[in-house]
Amino acid sequence: MQISSFLFPKDKVAFITSSMSMKEAMDQLEHHHYSAIPIIDDDGKYIGTLSEGDLLWKLKNTPGLTFDNMQQVPVTEIKKRIHNECVSINAQMEDMLALAADQNFVPVVNNDRVFIGIIRRKDIIAYYTKNITD
Repeated sequence: MQISSFLFPKDKVAFITSSMSMKEAMDQLEHHHYSAIPIIDDDGKYIGTLSEGDLLWKLKNTPGLTFDNMQQVPVTEIKKRIHNECVSINAQMEDMLALAADQNFVPVVNNDRVFIGIIRRKDIIAYYTKNITD
């Protein structure tokens, strides 16, 4: 089986760009009810994943930062505490499954590292639950 069978395409995935502010990122997380969201750069390449925890730690550890001035903080200035690895669309199933064990979703990129979607752990579990035979 190809990992593309599990791909949730980019046009159906919420993501943020590296040019967004902390406030915009927080709004996207809230709007989509996500706890983490992929970040892509201006060329469409995956550069990381931002989590609610990352936002909380930035707010806690930055003197003077409040909800009122978060618009001034670029996403690129927020430390990512967890590094979500991405996988190539051409990777082996084993590579993707190893990442999915530790991540709620696995970002998927093409050969140029351009973000093309995600593989959700819940879809993998649903597939294997449905297809397990004794």
